[in-house]
Amino acid sequence: MEANKVLHFVPSEAPSAGMTKNGYFYQEMEQREKEEPEDGSEEREEGQDSPIPSGDDIHLYANQIHPGGTDSDVHGCVLLNTSRRYVKLMNFEEEVRAHRDLDGFLERASILLHEDEASLDDVLKTMLRHVSQDPHTAEPACNFEEIMSSLFTDAGSQEVNVHLLSETLQCVTATATGVQYQQSWLCILCNVKSLQRRHVCISRLERPQNWGENCAEVRYVILILSPLKMKSTKTAMELGRTFATMFSDISFRQKLLETKTQQEFKEALVIQRYHLTSAKHKPVSTEEEGTDPHSHKPLKCRDFFRVGRGIYEDLCRRLPLYASDFTDGIVGSNKALGKYMTTAIFLYIAVLLPAIAFGSLNDETTRGEIDVQKTIIGQSIGGIIYSLCAGSPLVVPLTTAPIAIFIGVIRGICDDYDLDFAAFYACIGLWNSLFLILGGVFNLSLLVKLFKRSIEEVIALFISIAFVVDAVKGTVKIFLKYYHPPTLANGSMAELQRSMNGGVIEGVNITGAGLVTLPESFILCTRARPLLCLLLMLGTLWLGYTLYEFKRSPFLHYKIREILSDCALPISVLIFSFIGSYVFNDIGLPVFDFDDERKLFRVAPFEKLSGASVLSAMGLGFLLALLIFIDQNIVVSLTNAPENRLIKGTAYHWDLTLSGIVNILMSVLGLPWMHAAFPHSTLHVRQLAFVEERVEGGHLYETIVSVKETRVTSLAANILIGVSVFLLPVPLQWIPKPVLYGLFLYIALTSIDGNQMCDRMALLLKEQTSYPPTHYIRKVPQRKIHYFTFLQMVQLLFLCAFGMYPLPYMKMIFPLLMIILIPIRNCLLPRIIEARYLDIMDAQHM
Repeated sequence: MEANKVLHFVPSEAPSAGMTKNGYFYQEMEQREKEEPEDGSEEREEGQDSPIPSGDDIHLYANQIHPGGTDSDVHGCVLLNTSRRYVKLMNFEEEVRAHRDLDGFLERASILLHEDEASLDDVLKTMLRHVSQDPHTAEPACNFEEIMSSLFTDAGSQEVNVHLLSETLQCVTATATGVQYQQSWLCILCNVKSLQRRHVCISRLERPQNWGENCAEVRYVILILSPLKMKSTKTAMELGRTFATMFSDISFRQKLLETKTQQEFKEALVIQRYHLTSAKHKPVSTEEEGTDPHSHKPLKCRDFFRVGRGIYEDLCRRLPLYASDFTDGIVGSNKALGKYMTTAIFLYIAVLLPAIAFGSLNDETTRGEIDVQKTIIGQSIGGIIYSLCAGSPLVVPLTTAPIAIFIGVIRGICDDYDLDFAAFYACIGLWNSLFLILGGVFNLSLLVKLFKRSIEEVIALFISIAFVVDAVKGTVKIFLKYYHPPTLANGSMAELQRSMNGGVIEGVNITGAGLVTLPESFILCTRARPLLCLLLMLGTLWLGYTLYEFKRSPFLHYKIREILSDCALPISVLIFSFIGSYVFNDIGLPVFDFDDERKLFRVAPFEKLSGASVLSAMGLGFLLALLIFIDQNIVVSLTNAPENRLIKGTAYHWDLTLSGIVNILMSVLGLPWMHAAFPHSTLHVRQLAFVEERVEGGHLYETIVSVKETRVTSLAANILIGVSVFLLPVPLQWIPKPVLYGLFLYIALTSIDGNQMCDRMALLLKEQTSYPPTHYIRKVPQRKIHYFTFLQMVQLLFLCAFGMYPLPYMKMIFPLLMIILIPIRNCLLPRIIEARYLDIMDAQHM
């Protein structure tokens, strides 16, 4: 049986301490010609869609150190030459020539920062003209027109002429998807016989340019000119390696975009050289990794008995960076004040309106014990404490729909057993806080390792569906109440007649035909009201999502597009609130209730509870703590996902403890409980992120380059929410409930962006030729993908059936149902689908 050689890019062994985990090596494996295919699936060759050519000239280097450290976006990153030959990255620690190349460039820097040329030919002509006119780089014997012609090689017949660059360097990255090109920069090499010395010119384009396949979004052009005969360490290829290695770091490219002068550009190059040189990192000991849920250390029972160790390590990890949480983006050269302002406004609207909605729900279920005013005050107090003290400042705490439902159940229990609501509520909250603090002390957040990506996505999608259900329920109630023929406000014609006979009613006209014409104040409802509510809800969703996607459009300047996209939600809410409350002010719209005579703070009267009531509160407190524990840790995990590129570390155990401390205050003062909220936390990260787009297989992907990890935006938003108490009832009551429902739909729709489960569900409706080139499409048989998606949908339906069941007491055991997903994923699914396929589909697509 003849063996075929198949090319594989696989991760190397775990690198030693001080070495990045980017190592990939090239491995040649043998595959028999005849293999038994999976049942119902197509036979596929590993890597059949990979753009990497076969041959003896392919080399990837084992344990290649990419000196960019954690800022790098590479996994097995190498340089690809035009000759289809892989070139090793420059090692700035060991190769002296790298520093000399950069020093020589800094002395005679040729930097063009605002090139607005669209074609590659024009850009290169401008760069050559700049080099020729520079007095430091005079080349009297050189003809730059000849250099221009030698940069390209024209091939083809007379009818079809192909204009190709003679020699280039591009960075390619071996990932789980296969091999990806870094398309935002291009290094062009040229050996010229008449040159006397080497020249480097860097051009930063005003906007990304599409120059063909694998060059779809070029922002930087690096032109390397070198004499034909040079020492082997000084050739154009070696000089190109130096600069290509620096530009292979996605974070460095983002910093270069923020520079405004040549001097700042040079300083960024020097800083990058420092990072590349100091690539050795302090080894992380096993003890330090033990309580980090993101570590790869296996979970052991003894880890839970290292009392307080997790909190201690969280504080040691985050406290040295505490000051930078306030200064990043405000002090220094890389300011981001505009992004901070738009993010704070977005967060203010995105948190305030759900607080109003859930406060209104609490007001109905508790009959005024917890109202809108208390919800807003509690959100402000808890949010400020969390933004100042949390280890993950990008996480947004919020009172959520499950908490509001739980509070309603507690009100029902108090009515059934004649208990004082304030005291029983506070007692449940204190038990809940005790369990949360104990969970932080005993490192229970390590259980996050058991929550695979697929479980997190099921729960995240359930939360998004819950937002949609809340919006639909509210709209249906409005239609049921108002969408029928107009009726009298008192509902009784006899009562109307008695009032008319008594002369009580003014403005009533009786026509000659005996018909009664009443003023509008006597009309209970008309069909215009529910239809306007529906239009306001859908309009808020449409305008918000249109502006959110506006950053991808070609209209206006890119900075204006970015501002409009960041402010999409506030703009949409303000416009449709104005339309509903002012343009159609003759149509009464439902708004939340407000009573300013209620006492704002009242300490719970614990003396009204018996011992049996305190013990029964312990069971309810445990269920509440389980709900908050799961939501808190899953939201923190989604916020700190690898694709978000957060670099300041996590603090699972401290954040869980802080959540318990905050809820002590909420319980005693009679304010609604709160915890880390989805999708507000992930949307907060996205608002503060700088992204880079890439085109792969005809599909556009957004990659997060860096995120401003700051406390300022959350702190400012929660302070504004506290000030909003003085805006009650006016003008906050000008925001109609349908606009709140539109906000729920907007949050649900934007939160599914990047949810891999939704992407795989969409595959069921697509033809195979339009499948995106994701890692699971390449490596998992199609039938297995659909099996896995179907099983996830069954789990989602299971959660929806119990979580949205109308029986209130059923919702109290909902946290236990979420726990069941862990054994289903880790024990049951591997019996249906091979574990290796499950691991691939649970992997990140970077």
